Amino acid sequence: MSDEQTFSAEIKELGDKIVALTVGKAVELGDYLEKVHGIKPAAGGAVMMAAAPGAAAAGEAAPAAKTEFTVVLEGNVPADKKISIIKVVREITQLGLKEAKDLVEAGGKNIKENTSKEDAEAIKKKLEDAGAKVSIK
Repeated sequence: MSDEQTFSAEIKELGDKIVALTVGKAVELGDYLEKVHGIKPAAGGAVMMAAAPGAAAAGEAAPAAKTEFTVVLEGNVPADKKISIIKVVREITQLGLKEAKDLVEAGGKNIKENTSKEDAEAIKKKLEDAGAKVSIK
């Protein structure tokens, strides 16, 4: 009997839907579970590590040769710049209006992960031009 046969169709379907979530939808799901059901999601880093187990090993093997960068939107977005920042975030992430707004308002969130240095710099410039505080990690 294989592992696949030990799970009900309902559980397999639910698991497949969770795995297929975009970053924005995963954030929205975490917010929903916390607000509606009082369930706090695990740290995002743990989820990312589970989704990409080889990423940690590659990062530890050659930290000097970093080729993938993460663009992070820092907190405290100025109220008068929020709309323009949301527009840029939507353009970069392809998120819907609500998801992009939630991401901008939360602050300290990753906007783009695992991107080249050139793309990260271009994204950072777009966001800073819109009035956001951004860092690259």
